[in-house]
Amino acid sequence: MDWGLKNRISNIIKPNTGRTVMLAVDHGYFQGPTTGLREPRKTIQPLLPYADALMLTRGILRTSIDADADIPVVLRVSGGTSILKELSNEGVTTSMEEAIRLNASAVALSIFVGGEYERRTLLNLSKLVDAGERYGIPVLAVTAVGKDMARDARYLGLACRIAAELGAHIVKTYFCEGFEKVAEGCPVPLVMAGGKKIPEKEALQLTYNAIHSGAVGVDMGRNIFQSEAPVSMIKAVRSIVHENTTVNEAYELFNSLKNEEVQQKVPASKQAASV
Repeated sequence: MDWGLKNRISNIIKPNTGRTVMLAVDHGYFQGPTTGLREPRKTIQPLLPYADALMLTRGILRTSIDADADIPVVLRVSGGTSILKELSNEGVTTSMEEAIRLNASAVALSIFVGGEYERRTLLNLSKLVDAGERYGIPVLAVTAVGKDMARDARYLGLACRIAAELGAHIVKTYFCEGFEKVAEGCPVPLVMAGGKKIPEKEALQLTYNAIHSGAVGVDMGRNIFQSEAPVSMIKAVRSIVHENTTVNEAYELFNSLKNEEVQQKVPASKQAASV
């Protein structure tokens, strides 16, 4: 692995812990104005100091993130379909040269193993890895789930191994029973996707389970920005990932910070009226 590629990966996976807390805010590329991300700048800015990397599209990067922000960018470069169509029919939407212009630390692309257009997405990954190796840009492969494929260890193990075999430098996948087998079969760093919104303690338990089953970190979106206290939640997630706290300790941290954060969101007029 060339120095530049190693360096960019070290920006995302922190060398002092060997772990990462990524913030996923790329949902709009196929979902549109997702709940919690209708105004991306308002959502993302308070969370930036606590994320190790930010996963997003070039449009949101340019419009919603200040150029002096000191955070590694994992640039979403696949797309071309929406929730109204077959999602596996994706293509590469952003060139490697554009990623370099945007100073991306990595690029991300989804593969749809078991999907109607499986072959196309796997070839997209292969070509992207070729370009990434040419310029020293790591590629993160996201394992998306086909309509008829369950999120079990056998399926996710298959998808993650294929991604690694095709040259992905990091793989993002879902947690499942037997996740340690998925991690064992994937020879590159594995990051857990947060998935759908669940209660905060359950999301913290999910984080703990993934880290202690072989993941190097998490890439959470909805379980952070859709929380009633997003900053408190990302701090609690960080405590598990980087400080090895227990679920109960992390949840206590979340609750201790939550009231102050929620209170800050209440308009001054309402605060005065409640006194």
